Amino acid sequence: MPKRVDHRERREQIAAALLRVAAQQGLEAVSLRHVATEAGVTTGMVQHYFPSKEAMMDYAMATVSDRYGHRMTANTAALGDEPSPADVVRMTLTSMIPRDDDEREDARVALAFQSYAAGRPRSATQLGTTNAHFRDYLAAQIEACRRTAGAGPRGGPDVDPHVAATALLATAEGLALHVLSSALSTAEAFEALDQQLALVIADAATPAR
Repeated sequence: MPKRVDHRERREQIAAALLRVAAQQGLEAVSLRHVATEAGVTTGMVQHYFPSKEAMMDYAMATVSDRYGHRMTANTAALGDEPSPADVVRMTLTSMIPRDDDEREDARVALAFQSYAAGRPRSATQLGTTNAHFRDYLAAQIEACRRTAGAGPRGGPDVDPHVAATALLATAEGLALHVLSSALSTAEAFEALDQQLALVIADAATPAR
């Protein structure tokens, strides 16, 4: 009897190979042939699941986004049953800054995909939609701080939660880039992020433990 193929598993196998090629060699090295070699399958098999490089990239971008989402969810869950909005904001943003080799690999791939999307309007639109949802989530947490005694955004009602969320997201992404490219330590990056958080959320200067 022919072996039953798990198509979802095979797609994930190929996507994982793409991510490894991207992390180790950059997106410019990604091709059907390179991905097939890394995955241990034929180029025809890769094309069966991903008819074009663009299709591969779309799926891999979604995979990277899911990895970050799972990491943020797990790290936030570790805060306990009822974490403060300020602690949720900090844990979400620190989850973007790599702390070990696996997270550095994910961060390298995420950075590569940002560069890839910059020159491709359709990919940029997809990435923009994902980031917009993320900013909305952060903005909701920042807004919740206003209803938490002693944890409101500094500056009172004039502080726009969405603008603050955009600034904090850019800060976390920039710090992650410096950890990857200029030997900034994770501890230094966290300290810098905490100072920025303190400008927006009064009690975020005290790290969650």
